[in-house]
Amino acid sequence: MQIWKINCMENKYPGMWQRWFRNQCVAVGWRSTWGFPLIGPCDDAGWRRTRSALHHMEPGDVIVATLRGHRVARVGQITGKAIEDTDWEPLVPRSPEQPDGEMGRRIFVRWDMTVGPEDRDLVVLLPPESRLTSGELRPTVSQVKSVPYKQLISAMNESSNWQSLFAHFDYEKALSGYIATYPHHLEDGLTQHPSEKARERTFTDLTRSDVVLLDRKNCPVIVECKQGQPTVEDIEQLRRYLAHLKKEKDVTARGILVHGGAAKLRSDVLRAASQKPVIEVVQHRLRVEFSRCS
Repeated sequence: MQIWKINCMENKYPGMWQRWFRNQCVAVGWRSTWGFPLIGPCDDAGWRRTRSALHHMEPGDVIVATLRGHRVARVGQITGKAIEDTDWEPLVPRSPEQPDGEMGRRIFVRWDMTVGPEDRDLVVLLPPESRLTSGELRPTVSQVKSVPYKQLISAMNESSNWQSLFAHFDYEKALSGYIATYPHHLEDGLTQHPSEKARERTFTDLTRSDVVLLDRKNCPVIVECKQGQPTVEDIEQLRRYLAHLKKEKDVTARGILVHGGAAKLRSDVLRAASQKPVIEVVQHRLRVEFSRCS
């Protein structure tokens, strides 16, 4: 059994992972009529490397669907291939801009639903010790040899590594704006600070906090918003803001870190947050509802 990695180009084709999941497959492009035959001469080194990997894939091998930023969507077992030049069936629909579509060479996969989060809108941010090498990540398709399969599965089953698929979408400013407008949704009794700018207080070293609020005990609260899984560096950043406010205003404030990662925190983040001054860590999840007007 070989372990293969394939890049899911979610950044270029939004929704591609959902298509892979729904169609029980992964896919690459390189249509033959564009000059990329499955067999025969080809000047493109990237395609030569990819087609060699496709030829060597066998039913029963494991495939790992990867996303940018050391993230993994799912692992599965290869059940078949439709990669011949005549098999082109694009997952990116045909359009005037792309008359042939894209991502049309398919590798059929049975996703392992016992590994990783059950929710397909959640993905896994691999911890540093379980990440693939740059040589494995750079190609579209490559064989994984740097991380043992059991170690990879263990990292994917650790819920503290789970985060939203959309964690890298830029809604950090929208989140801080929402908290500044509706602070009581974060914590009952929170209000906008009457004598501080609600958004982006600039300290003397030119760093900026996201939101400054006031709790029911009239204690200032600095809120820092992060899109993904919180890190020790995020905790230290917020703690520096508290120190700046103490130095500049002689005010002792609370710190709340709001993040879009997993509800279960990594042990190093828990330890860092519990040190004094304590940083409160709160998870948020983005939910959008749509309803038709009448």
